[in-house]
Amino acid sequence: MLVINPSDTPIPQLHQFLIGSIGPRPICFASTISKDGKPNLAPFSFFNVFSANPPILAFAPNNSGRTGAPKDTLLNVLEVPQVVINVVSNSIVEKMNVAAAPWEKGISEFEKAGLTPLNSDLIAPFRVAESPVQIECEVMEVKHFGEGGGAGNMVICKVLRLHINEDILNAEGKIDQHKIDLVGRLGASWYTYSDLFELGQPMSPTIGYDQLPENVRNNNVLTANEVGKMAALAEWPSPETIEEAKTMAFESRDQTASQFISEGKISLALAIYLI
Repeated sequence: MLVINPSDTPIPQLHQFLIGSIGPRPICFASTISKDGKPNLAPFSFFNVFSANPPILAFAPNNSGRTGAPKDTLLNVLEVPQVVINVVSNSIVEKMNVAAAPWEKGISEFEKAGLTPLNSDLIAPFRVAESPVQIECEVMEVKHFGEGGGAGNMVICKVLRLHINEDILNAEGKIDQHKIDLVGRLGASWYTYSDLFELGQPMSPTIGYDQLPENVRNNNVLTANEVGKMAALAEWPSPETIEEAKTMAFESRDQTASQFISEGKISLALAIYLI
């Protein structure tokens, strides 16, 4: 296995290892404004939500890797500590990419990318009309982690107001992940669409991997995810399920269990190893 020591690795190479490893990353399409009223719009993928109470987001407009200079977004929030964080759906990803170009300070990325500025309710920066969710924030703090190219500057923001396009809501009034169709950032020039699957979060302790039979834990046929599905069961197979397994004829215990898992019959798959 390749071992990387950050202190011995050139920054561009280290940057590629980091962004290639950690993803997909959500994209913060940040709208800011300078003290003389010039709007700026730029995407950043060092971004996430960190708290709901209070509602806190943070993103990092790191210094340019080419010039070492701070980004216009950073300079703006230091002058006017406000930002609109717009999410990026598949429908606007190409225009977002235009806004990412190194435009000179004072040039409006709204105009260059053909995006529509909307007045915010509580702050000066504009919202992006085409974004399905626009979040008005005040900047609480900016943390600087270094100097020169690639140095991080974390902008910690408190959410003041959200604007959500009702077209992306489901019947329950919640955001439908299919409808919002978010885009994520990967390494190099790669992005990803929302290829969705559901994975229910355990709300109570599960059986656990360590309690599975040895012929499941040391199995060379089942995949790690197939074993994980059995470890995630909330309870052991019932006596009725075990009796059902006893009545079955099969040539390969592992292949039969794998088939049951693909059909969602996880408890029956585990029962095969208990008879």
